Amino acid sequence: MASITGHTITVGPAPVHVRAVHDGRVLAESHRPLVLRETGCPDRYYLPPGDVRTDLLTPSDTRTHCPFKGDASYWSVPGAENLVWAYPEPEEQVAAIRDHFCFYATEVVSG
Repeated sequence: MASITGHTITVGPAPVHVRAVHDGRVLAESHRPLVLRETGCPDRYYLPPGDVRTDLLTPSDTRTHCPFKGDASYWSVPGAENLVWAYPEPEEQVAAIRDHFCFYATEVVSG
């Protein structure tokens, strides 16, 4: 756990089965996601690359910076720009999410 002036981030294994679906197409499904919990933000599931249909993703030119997580790269699918992101070189406190993919819409299938 990391805490900077009241801002806390934790990352750890999530004992759940999650799925990311867009327009009826399964983009990712994982029984081994990581959950990132951050002050003021919804819980986010980060999925290992082997559980993501990267063949359906198109790299985007969008980049963002988070002072707590680092620089994010984005991917799109038809009809949804920048739907997916990852941190190729995350900050040390969240190193576990390196190269894991996160989706804006991830559903928990079972826990």
